[in-house]
Amino acid sequence: MDFGLPSARPGVKALRSSKIREVANAGMGKEDLIAFWFGEPDEVTPEFIRQAGIDALERGETFYTQNLGIPSLREALARYVTRLHCPGSTSLSMDNIAVTSSGMSALMLATQAVVSPGDRVVIVTPVWPNLVEIPRIAGAEAVTFPLTYSSAGWTLDLERLLATLTPGTRMVYINSPNNPTGWTISREQQRAILDHCRRHGIWILSDDAYERLYYDNGLAPSFLSITDARDRIISANTFSKSWLMTGWRLGWLVAPKELTPDLGTLLEYNTSCSPSFVQKAGVIAVEDGEAVIERTKARFHKARDFLIGELSKIAGVEATPPPGAMYAFFKVAGAKDTLTFCKRLVAEVGLGLAPGIAFGPEGEGFVRWCFASGEDRLAQGIGRLKKFMAHR
Repeated sequence: MDFGLPSARPGVKALRSSKIREVANAGMGKEDLIAFWFGEPDEVTPEFIRQAGIDALERGETFYTQNLGIPSLREALARYVTRLHCPGSTSLSMDNIAVTSSGMSALMLATQAVVSPGDRVVIVTPVWPNLVEIPRIAGAEAVTFPLTYSSAGWTLDLERLLATLTPGTRMVYINSPNNPTGWTISREQQRAILDHCRRHGIWILSDDAYERLYYDNGLAPSFLSITDARDRIISANTFSKSWLMTGWRLGWLVAPKELTPDLGTLLEYNTSCSPSFVQKAGVIAVEDGEAVIERTKARFHKARDFLIGELSKIAGVEATPPPGAMYAFFKVAGAKDTLTFCKRLVAEVGLGLAPGIAFGPEGEGFVRWCFASGEDRLAQGIGRLKKFMAHR
């Protein structure tokens, strides 16, 4: 019997490839390229965090650790999250924390723990493409719910979302502050969604990767501030953005205590554990890294205002200040194929940006620019965009 060529299962082959990577691959190796396509700060991890990892390596900490993470990091994260979101209420403990090998792994593990093949999962979009593909990897039905765009920015139609979260829906994914739009959910909207999900037994997976990069009033609203122990809420987070630790691949989950042992089992069968020396760097970041976060936020805030101001001067570009995250998601008049648009930017002026279509069909016509960079470099990029738009 002919079984055909060796191949992955149909559900995997149906996953959409990253159009950000497609643009980046077209520009890799190009001389004099200025790239802003990936969501990565342009600074290295602070020295005191790097040194903590080095010290752990020099002590020989290269062995396996507990699946859920070393106790000192889980305890530090519990204190950190309690301080941010639960002051004066019942404190979180390490029993609510699972340490993961990246924020991406955290999102995947949370989905594996709760979502079964055939389940219905709703994702608020535009969004980082991985969030739409994760439930599909699990064999679930991924239902996208688009934000609404106007010249004032992106907004959520709350009543329409609640109507979409029908009885029988297993989980809703909400990324706020949002990649790529910077949209940030309000506390009132969180309460309404939580009340609705309580009534129907729907899980909430809150992707909180950018919660510290919020420019309006301190800290972005969090579901963790309004939950109780019985709520079906999982918060996924990462060390990558706030502490400038993208390459360390370290993240965490905050989950109900009843779910944590099962997350430990899944960790055993996925990555076993995060490296000990990476986790030791994470402890120092959490305990001593508040100044890093404040400096990073102030720097990105300034970069955001500069970039949006410059983009707004370009004919054919509509840009609004995002309240959070580290991206300008700007509209380009007449750009009906942003993948081709961004490939031309690379080829013709050496500017690397991410096409809006990478974040879902509702992102078509927009382009994402990561502004986690110095002002001089941003200015160089603006100059190239102006040159391109003038001859377009």
